[in-house]
Amino acid sequence: MDQTSPKKYSFHTRENSEEKIDIPRYLKETYWWAYLHPNAIRVFERQWLVNSILWGNYRRLRDAVLSEIHLHFQGKILQLACVYGDLTEKVASKLSLKGQLDLVDISQSQLDNALAKLGKRQNLNLYRQDTSSLSLPDNKYDVTLLFFLLHEQPENIRRATLSEAIRVTRSGGKIIIVDYHLASAWNPLKYLMEIVFRKLEPFAKGFIAQEVSALLPSDTRVSVEKYTYFGDLYQKIILKC
Repeated sequence: MDQTSPKKYSFHTRENSEEKIDIPRYLKETYWWAYLHPNAIRVFERQWLVNSILWGNYRRLRDAVLSEIHLHFQGKILQLACVYGDLTEKVASKLSLKGQLDLVDISQSQLDNALAKLGKRQNLNLYRQDTSSLSLPDNKYDVTLLFFLLHEQPENIRRATLSEAIRVTRSGGKIIIVDYHLASAWNPLKYLMEIVFRKLEPFAKGFIAQEVSALLPSDTRVSVEKYTYFGDLYQKIILKC
């Protein structure tokens, strides 16, 4: 690319002659059908379907994220893992001219899909990296976002991802986590979701059995705020660095 031409977007990768990025085994074995299969994006990239999967709560949870970012749209925002639906588009559309959105995913097809949705933007960077082992500078981001990512990771990967999120988020910044939560006993979907987790989300049960704060490195000094939604089926965690 001509370095003197206007920058539209940047696409980065850690792949080179000495290092090749491999799709993690747990992802290939457990979530191939949702993220890696050639037809996955064609099937799941539908706003109505994503909303249905979340029992009509997609917009509410998306807006809960946007409300936390509203003071930081002129800063640096990192999203760990692509997501179906229009969350990333909403974040990108609200960036100021000084704002920047960096998007990380291990799947090339997911990054390609994100780029197709977002279009070429001056303040967009795409990185093909593993969220549990980022090649990004310390203390770079004002906001780091994890949207329905942690419940899809084994505990050791989950802990490493959180550790990396803390490392790259600057002092005074925040980490926003939206994910599943242990539903209240009176929630009529509680037992149905247990079946869904058992059949399709094998790491989710272990995730909701713990508080996110219990997954943080022991030497981490962050404040934790927690909010729950829809009969406690979903949670928003704010880690203030």
